[in-house]
Amino acid sequence: MPNFLLNRWHGYRTVWASLLMLVLVILLSWFNWIIGLAALCCVILFGVSLLRAELTFRRELDEYIAGLSFRIRRVEEEAVSTLPFGLILYDNQYTVEWHNRYIGSMFGRKTLVGTSLEECFPRFVDAYQQAKEEARKESSKEVRFELPHGHLTIELIILPDERLIYLQDVTTFADLRDRHEEERLALGIVFLDNFDEASQGMDDQQRTSLIARVATRITDWAKNYGIYVRRLSSERYLLLLNQKSLRELEQSRFVILDEIREMTADLKVPLTLSVGVGFGAGSISELGELAQSSLDMALGRGGDQAAVKADQRLSFYGGKSNAVEKRTRVRARVIAHALRDLMLDSDQVLIMGHKIPDMDVVGAAIGMLKAADMYDVDAYIVLDKVNPSIEKMMERIELDERLSVRFITPDEALNAMTEQTLLVVVDTHKSSMTIEPKLVDRAKRVVVVDHHRRGEEFINDAVLVYLEPYASSTCELVTELLQYIHDKVQFTTLEATSLLAGIIVDTKHFALHTGSRTFEAAGFLRRNGADTVLVQRMLKEDLGDYIAKAEIIKHAKIIHNHVALAVTEPGHQVPQLLIAQVADSLLNMNNVHASFVISERIDGLIGISARSLGKMNVQVVMERLGGGGHLTNAAVQLEGSIEYAESRLREVLDQMEKEEGLFE
Repeated sequence: MPNFLLNRWHGYRTVWASLLMLVLVILLSWFNWIIGLAALCCVILFGVSLLRAELTFRRELDEYIAGLSFRIRRVEEEAVSTLPFGLILYDNQYTVEWHNRYIGSMFGRKTLVGTSLEECFPRFVDAYQQAKEEARKESSKEVRFELPHGHLTIELIILPDERLIYLQDVTTFADLRDRHEEERLALGIVFLDNFDEASQGMDDQQRTSLIARVATRITDWAKNYGIYVRRLSSERYLLLLNQKSLRELEQSRFVILDEIREMTADLKVPLTLSVGVGFGAGSISELGELAQSSLDMALGRGGDQAAVKADQRLSFYGGKSNAVEKRTRVRARVIAHALRDLMLDSDQVLIMGHKIPDMDVVGAAIGMLKAADMYDVDAYIVLDKVNPSIEKMMERIELDERLSVRFITPDEALNAMTEQTLLVVVDTHKSSMTIEPKLVDRAKRVVVVDHHRRGEEFINDAVLVYLEPYASSTCELVTELLQYIHDKVQFTTLEATSLLAGIIVDTKHFALHTGSRTFEAAGFLRRNGADTVLVQRMLKEDLGDYIAKAEIIKHAKIIHNHVALAVTEPGHQVPQLLIAQVADSLLNMNNVHASFVISERIDGLIGISARSLGKMNVQVVMERLGGGGHLTNAAVQLEGSIEYAESRLREVLDQMEKEEGLFE
C-alpha cells in the first residue's frame, strides 16, 4: 500500500496517541488502581475499534482498486478496439498475430489473425523494405509509407522493434495532395526552329498563310490538352499548363512535333518545332528560366524535339529528324569575331578535345591553333596519349617540327594555365568527357565548339559556345570560323589535310550527315592545299584489323526488321575504334537502317557503338543507357557482362518500338 495512505491521520499518529494514553493509564493506576483499570479497559476498547476500522478501510480500498483496475482494463480494451485507426501486431514472417476491431471492419472480416500482410496489402514487403532503407538513412525509428486498399489510400506507420503497425485512412489528404500536384503551374515555350529557311522565297501572303496554319494547329493542340497558349511572335509561343496537362503531353510524346512536320512536308524545308517546358520551381521567374534553358537544350540538340525539366528530371521527346542546316553564315562570322577578341585578350590558348580523341578532335584543334597563330598568340594542344584512330595522323605531325612541339600533356597544361589563359574545348560539350576535366574547372574563360546534340551535362559557364548539330563535324565548324577570323588564311598542306581528314572521317567519306556547307568547307580546304591522297594514307587499316572486323560481323543478326546487332563472345576484348568501325560497316548491308555492336573493351568496360542512316535516332537509344552522341553516331560504356548489355539494349529498343516506333 502506498505510504501516503499509511501516513494518513488515523495511521501512525493514532498509534502514538494510544501509547500516550497507556502511559497516562499507568500514571493514573499509580494513584488509584480501580480508576486505572477502568481507564485501561477503555483504552483497549478504543484500540480494538481503531484496528477494526483500519482493517475495514484496507479491505474496502483493495476492493475499490480492484474494481477500478477492472473498469480501466475494460475501458482500455474497448478504446483500443474502437480506435479510429488500425493496430496490427505481426510476427517475423509478416503474419498477423493480433489486430483491433478497426482492421476487421476495414477488410470486412471478423479476424485476420494468421493472414500474411502481403495478402492483406499486395507489395507490402517490397514497399516496407524500400521505406525501411529510407528511414535508416534518416536515422528514424519508425517506417512510413502508403499503400492502396481498394478506393482508399492507407498510411502505414511501422515500429519494427515492437512489430507494431498503425494504419490510418489518408484518402482525403492524398486526394488533396494529388490535386495540389496536378494543379502546380508549368511554363512552356514553343519555337519554330527553321521558320526563316522554310519560308525563304515566299511572298508576304504565303508567309502569313503559313503562320496562320501553324498557329491554328498549335492552338487546337493546346485546347485538347487544356493549355493556355499565347503567340509572342511569328516564331515563338508561350504555354501555361499544369502538371496534369504536362503528364498527358509526355504520354503523347508531344505529338504536335510530328503533326507540324507532316503538315508542312510539302515545303522545300519542312517546318519543325522545339518545345521547352519548366516545372517544379518555386517562383514564376524560376519557371521561366527553366523553360528557356529547356528550349536551349532542345535547340542545342538539333531542334524538332521537346525538352522537359521537372524538378531534377530532364526528359527529351522527339528528335527523330536531322538538324536543319542553316543557310546563313551570320552566326559563324559573329562567333569568329568574338573568338578573335578573346584570343587577343589572352596570354595563351589551350585547346583540348574529348577522351580517346579521333581525327575530328585533332583536325579541329589544329584549326584553332592556326587561328591563334595568325594573331601571334601562344597556343598549345592538350593530348594525353595516341590511340589507333589517330596514330597515322600523329606520325605525320611528328615529322613537322613546328607543329609537333605544340602538343603538350595535361600535366604541362595544368602547370602552364594562368588567369588569362583561354581554354578551347572542341568536339565535346561535357566536362567529364574532356581529356583533363581539371582544366575546365580551373579555366576562367572557356570556349566550346562542338557539333554533337546537346546533352544534360554541359559546360554552363563557357564565355562562348558554338554548338551546331547540323554540322557534319567540328572540323567543318572550325573551317568556317577560319574563313572569318582573318582576311588571309594560309594553311600548310598538313594543316589543311588534318581538317579535311576530320570531315571525311565523321561523314564516312561524305556519305552521312553531309550538307551543302560540308562540301563548301571541304572545297575551301582543298583549294588551300589539302591532300586527299594523304587523307587516304591516314585512313588505311591493317589486314589484321580487317579480319577482326569480319569475324565480329559474322555474328551479326537482324532485329526489329532493319536493325543489325553484333555481339562478340564473352572474354574477347576489342578496341573501341574497332567496335565503331564494325558498326559503320554494318550500315553498308542491304535493308539495314541502324546498327549496334556490343563488345568488351580493353579497359574491361562493355562498349556499345550505334550508327544509323538517319531514319533512327541512335542518340536517344544511347542516352537511355547512360551514353550519348549524335543522331546517326552514338555510344555508351557499361559495367557488367556482355549478356547484361545486350539485354539492356534490347529492352530499350523494345520500349521505344512500343512507345513511338524506332524509325521515322
